Amino acid sequence: MAKAIWNDIVLAESDTTVIIEGNHYFPPSSVKQEHLTESDNTSVCFWKGTAHYYDVKANGGVNRGAAWYYPEPTRAVSHIKDYIAFWKGIEIQE
Repeated sequence: MAKAIWNDIVLAESDTTVIIEGNHYFPPSSVKQEHLTESDNTSVCFWKGTAHYYDVKANGGVNRGAAWYYPEPTRAVSHIKDYIAFWKGIEIQE
């Protein structure tokens, strides 16, 4: 079971994450959406597509752009559509 934890809050928990390039992508249903706020930031991966970001909020802290997802991934990674990955100090426990 993988867990994403930040500021002593479990943000996501799933035994069906998809690992790509060392990142756990969590199914949307396994993520506590109340801790995510849409960001205007995007970035482009040449083989996955355009990533969109969330700011993560927990226990009074804000971690800007600390989660991302692909709403329209390329065919190569279509299975991670809308799955959410974390970085910027968010701990992933396995």
